[in-house]
Amino acid sequence: MRSERIEFAGAGGTMLAARLDRPEGAVRAAALFAHCFTCSKDIAAARRIAGALAARSIATMRFDFTGLGHSGGEFANTDFSSNIADLGAAAAWMAENGLAPQLLIGHSLGGAAVLAAAPGIAGVRAVATLNAPADPAHVLGNFGAALDTIAETGEATVSLAGRDFTIRRDFVEDVREAKLTEALGRLKAALLVLHAPRDAIVGIDNARRIFAAAKHPKSFVALDAADHLITAERDADYAAGVIAAWSTHYLDLADPPAPADAPEGVVRVAEAEGGGFRQDISVEGRHALVADEPAAMGGTDRGPSPYQYLAAALGACTTMTLRIYARRKELALAHVACDVSHDRRHAEDCADCENPGARIDVFTRRIRLEGDLSAEDRADLLRIADRCPVHRTLEAQARIETELAG
Repeated sequence: MRSERIEFAGAGGTMLAARLDRPEGAVRAAALFAHCFTCSKDIAAARRIAGALAARSIATMRFDFTGLGHSGGEFANTDFSSNIADLGAAAAWMAENGLAPQLLIGHSLGGAAVLAAAPGIAGVRAVATLNAPADPAHVLGNFGAALDTIAETGEATVSLAGRDFTIRRDFVEDVREAKLTEALGRLKAALLVLHAPRDAIVGIDNARRIFAAAKHPKSFVALDAADHLITAERDADYAAGVIAAWSTHYLDLADPPAPADAPEGVVRVAEAEGGGFRQDISVEGRHALVADEPAAMGGTDRGPSPYQYLAAALGACTTMTLRIYARRKELALAHVACDVSHDRRHAEDCADCENPGARIDVFTRRIRLEGDLSAEDRADLLRIADRCPVHRTLEAQARIETELAG
C-alpha cells in the first residue's frame, strides 16, 4: 500500500493528523478508522487493518483525535462528543476528496465512537468494532480515585499506559450521558463485532450487549487469545483479514477499468511491509492473496511461496482442462483432484545444455480421477492433462518484458 500524510480541520478547528493508506492500484471503496482511548492512528492493529483493506483495493484513513498523537489541540478539552464530531469532520474531508467512507472501523472507545457517529455519516454501509465498550462510561473505570478529585476540583491527572493525561469534569459528564442504544437502533449498516474473550480492560459482555442491541445484518467474531490492544502480530493479522473479507460483502465496490492490453486484467504484487518477504497480491482489485517465504527462509510463512503459487496454477489449470474435456466427451468423471510438487534436478539428460551442471525445474503432478471411467477414459484424461494451457506455457519459452513504471 501507499501511505501519505494528511491534515484536515477537526470539529474544533484545530488541525488533525492522519494517514491515508491507498491501494497500489485503483481505489474501489474507502474506510475510516478510529483508534482506542489515548492511543494513536499508528498502533499496530490499525496499520495491519489498513494494509489488509488496501490489498482489497479499499483506501483507509486513520487519524489522531484532537490532542493525541500528531494532532493539534489539547486533550483535556476533548470528550466523547468531540470524538464523534472529529469523526464527522474526517468523513467530510474524505467525501470532499472523492473518498466518502463506506466502512467505519473503531477500536475500544473508538469503536463506541463510530457506532455513535455512523447514523450521521451519509453512505456508510458497514461498521466494525474491536473490543468496544457497550457504554462509553466504561472508560471511567480506568480513573480510579481520580474520579473523586475530578468531581471536587473539576479536573485531575490520570496515568494511562505510562502517560499522564488531564481529565476534566466535562469529559466525565459527557461519557456518562452518552448512550449507544439509540445509535444502534438507528444504524442502517451491517455490523461486525470483534472482541477478545480474555480482554481484561473491556469485558466480553460488552460485545454481547452491542450485538443484542443491533439489528441485522450483524456478525460476531471472537479474537480468542488477543489482548485489548491486539498487540500480537498473529491476532492483528487475523482481525485485519476478517474485517477485509467481511466488509467486501457489503460495500459498493467500484469496478476497476480493464487495460486493453491485458485480457485477464492485472495482477499487482506489493510488499506488505517494507523489509520483509510478505507480499500483498491483488488480482484486478477483486481477489486478495498473500505470498511469503517459510520461516526457515527468513519469511513469516503467512502465505504460499512464489513456486507454490506456480504449482497451484498448474494444478488448477489441469483440473479445469480435464473437467472441460469430460463434459465435451460426456465422461462419467465424478471428481478430479491434482497434487503438484516442485523440485530442481540436475539436467543430466540434457546433452545440449550449455552448462553441464545446470538444474531444471521439475513439476510432478499426481492426478486422482473418480467416477465410472474405463481404462481408456482414464488414459485419455491423462493425455489431455498435458494439453492444459499452463502446462504448455511452462514447457514453452515464454517471453517476459520488463519496464520501469512512471
